[in-house]
Amino acid sequence: MTGQVRAFDDGRGAGEITGDDGAVYPFHCTAIADGTRTIAVGTRVSFSVVPGHGGRWEAAAVQPV
Repeated sequence: MTGQVRAFDDGRGAGEITGDDGAVYPFHCTAIADGTRTIAVGTRVSFSVVPGHGGRWEAAAVQPV
């Protein structure tokens, strides 16, 4: 899937991606594929969707496109 980072909190290491399908997917900094642990808001990304905590879908393998 593809989308755009809509929020990222460096202190918590957590963020959200708005997918091109309109859904919002949370992610943790450990899901950033290149290992940098940070990503800028507004970055276009590709990602996978995986089952997450609390029965929600989460983004994984997040990488800039």
